[in-house]
Amino acid sequence: MGFFKNQFANVVEWEEFRDDMIFWKWSNREVKKGSKLIIRSGQDAIFVNNGKIEGIFEDEGEFNIDSDIIPFLSTLKGFKFGFNSGMRVEVLFVNTKEFTVKWGTQNPILIPTPQLPGGMPIRANGTFNFKVNDYVTLIDKIAGMRNSYLVEDIKIRITSVLDQLLMKWISREGKDMFDLQANASDIAKGIREDLDMQVMDNGMTITGFQVMSFNYPKEIQDMITKTASHEMIGNLQKYQQVSMTDGIASGKVQGGGAASDMAGMMMGMNMANEMMKNMNQNQKPSSENQQPRPASPSSEEHKKPNFCPNCGSKTEGANFCPNCGQKL
Repeated sequence: MGFFKNQFANVVEWEEFRDDMIFWKWSNREVKKGSKLIIRSGQDAIFVNNGKIEGIFEDEGEFNIDSDIIPFLSTLKGFKFGFNSGMRVEVLFVNTKEFTVKWGTQNPILIPTPQLPGGMPIRANGTFNFKVNDYVTLIDKIAGMRNSYLVEDIKIRITSVLDQLLMKWISREGKDMFDLQANASDIAKGIREDLDMQVMDNGMTITGFQVMSFNYPKEIQDMITKTASHEMIGNLQKYQQVSMTDGIASGKVQGGGAASDMAGMMMGMNMANEMMKNMNQNQKPSSENQQPRPASPSSEEHKKPNFCPNCGSKTEGANFCPNCGQKL
């Protein structure tokens, strides 16, 4: 039955189509007179004879091979279908879409850094995009030996060199190991260019590479978060005050112990100092607004009467009346 199926095959189409299949080869069959070629959306059909491209057909639709296809083949234009014979060629169907693949480091990448002698262990993940762009190279390097090629095959090749490229571009130009996300765009651009060189010899091109996130070990991430909180508060003294207040409010620092008493005393002293400082600054008068206050006269300097109130004699500024001795 298989023999007759091959002998009378008259439809050339992508029979095993999958979304993750890059190409599929229709081969080892004889094209008979009246055979049809079916090209679906997102596919190109390449006629190959003895490893050489005879023609590339990109328009989707259904075509008669003897009238619509053979006249456009490079060296088979004069081929005539015999009654019992046919044309034995290979037809390579290529998926023309752009593929998107997720990637992630399988193991931590140890990035050299002075802060950690053993290196900074970092994981990363993201996506990359690729498509077929060179049919001649594709047939010469892959399709000549394989009947199909999957996205997984490209992913394996990419991930095999990705760790080295991440290490190269993270370490390059002194990237900040603790803020890699800020440099993700530059790192991704460099990796994309290097990966493009890797797949170029397969007739493909990397059209995009993205780093979604960098992941640090928990201890490193906790340190980064703590450092960021210090900088956000401003200085260590304020951070300690806020931490102490949070500890008391949350119940982590409770009364009855020496640590709690000391914490309360320190917080009270700091608050008192701040209050006194603010009060002094608010109450301190400006030197420009200060004016001398007039001195009040003393009791000795009050004005004495010119005449004695007792006898009426003239006092002439004395403290006692010269006539009756009355104290003035």
